[in-house]
Amino acid sequence: MSVAETGAPPLLASRAARTRRPSTLTVLRWELRKLISQKRTYLGLTLAALFPLIFVVVENLHQHNGRGGGLSIFAGEITQSGLATPVLTLEFLSAFMLPLIASLVAGDIVAAEDGNGTLKTILTRSVDRGQVFAAKTLAAMLYGALAVYVSAAVATIGGVASWGFHPVRTLSGTVVSAPKALLLVFAANAMYLIPLLAVIAFGLLLSTATRNSTASVVGAIGFVILLYILAAVPGLEGWQPYLLTEQFANWHGLLRTPTDWAPILHSLWVCALYGVPCLIAGYLVLLRRDVAGG
Repeated sequence: MSVAETGAPPLLASRAARTRRPSTLTVLRWELRKLISQKRTYLGLTLAALFPLIFVVVENLHQHNGRGGGLSIFAGEITQSGLATPVLTLEFLSAFMLPLIASLVAGDIVAAEDGNGTLKTILTRSVDRGQVFAAKTLAAMLYGALAVYVSAAVATIGGVASWGFHPVRTLSGTVVSAPKALLLVFAANAMYLIPLLAVIAFGLLLSTATRNSTASVVGAIGFVILLYILAAVPGLEGWQPYLLTEQFANWHGLLRTPTDWAPILHSLWVCALYGVPCLIAGYLVLLRRDVAGG
C-alpha cells in the first residue's frame, strides 16, 4: 500500500498544525481581547479623559492671564493657545493619576489569572511561560501608553477648541509655531512614558508575585508615594536624582530651546535600573510558578 493510499502525511500534517505553538503576537492579541472585555480597562481610560475635560471646563469658566516661572508660563499662555492645555494637564496627571491608571491594569493582569484559576488553562494552550509573560507585559505597557495619549488628545482637542491653534511660548521664553508645539506635546508624552513603564514593570512584578490584584495595585501606588516621601526627607537630597518619581518631569527638557536632552538621557538609565530587574524577577516568579492545582 502506498503512502498516498494510507493518508499518513496529511494526518501527520494535521496533528502538527494542531500542536503548532502560537506566536507571541497571537498571545498578545488574546491579552488585548481580555483587556477590552474588562470594566477596569474603561475605568482607567475614563479617568484619563475626565480630568483634562474638567480642566478645560474650569479654565473656560475662570480664565486668568497670570505670568510666572517654570510651567506657570504655560498657565499664562493657556488663553492664548490651546496647545498650552495638554502641557499643564500632563504636569498635573504625571505625578499620581497616570501611574494609578497604569497600575490598575499592570497590577491585575497576572493576578487576575490566579484569582480566576485560568493560568493553568493558558499554559496548556501550547504556549510557554515566557510568551505569556511577554504578552502580558506588552499589553500592560500598551494600555499605559493609550491612557497617556487619551489624556493628551482630550486636553489638546479641548484646548484648541476653546483657545485656538496658535503659537506658544516655551520655558526658554521663545515662541514656537503651532505645528511644532503640537509635535512637542506628542514628544513630551512619549518621554513621560519612560518612567511610567518602570512603574508598570513594578506593578507586573507585584501582580505575578502576590497573586492578588488589589494588593498589587495598592502596592504599586504605595511604592510611588513612598518615593515621594523619601524625596522630602532631609538629608537624602543626594538620592533625589535617582528616585523614579523624579523622572516624571524628564519631559520638561523638550520645552526648552534648544532642547535639553540631559534629563531625558538621565531618565533612560535610571528608569532602566528600576524596570528591567522588575521584569526579570517577574518572569522568574512566573517561570517557577506551580499551576498544577489550577
